[in-house]
Amino acid sequence: MPIKPLIILPDPILRQVSKPVERVDAPLRKLADDMLATMYDAPGIGLAAIQIGEPLRMLVIDLAKEDETPAPHVFINPEILESAEARSVYEEGCLSIPDYYAEVERPASVRVKYLDRDGKLQEMEAEGLMATCLQHEIDHLNGVLFIDHISKLKRDMVVKKFKKLAKDKAPGKLAG
Repeated sequence: MPIKPLIILPDPILRQVSKPVERVDAPLRKLADDMLATMYDAPGIGLAAIQIGEPLRMLVIDLAKEDETPAPHVFINPEILESAEARSVYEEGCLSIPDYYAEVERPASVRVKYLDRDGKLQEMEAEGLMATCLQHEIDHLNGVLFIDHISKLKRDMVVKKFKKLAKDKAPGKLAG
């Protein structure tokens, strides 16, 4: 069942460092399934557990396009082991910062270790969009947002915009 992702401001939970998962069990796999449903419903290509209010080191990714068969990945306790010196730039967006996109430069490839949904230790060499998405979602687990990778001027502008939106949507405000 989809869960509504948290919006960046004023919610400080997105800035928390997520706790390692201690057990891979049925409730955790259910959470992974709910996260995938949320991600697909949004629609997005990645989602960290912290974005739905669960401060656990887990994320899901599916880079399949709409007309392709879904190819979901579940990463539990992911850790970047190596990052390439070569850099790449992708336009990134985030379900927690709706309708805002910016070019972000990151390592072009990474090697990641993680537990899969069955609790088995895995390693993945990722490049291109998968490398970018993994870094973006792992950043969430560390309390970092993609806007932390853009210029201070652009970051200040987006934060100001979302503070205003949060204020305008505050409970008790009369509409109309």
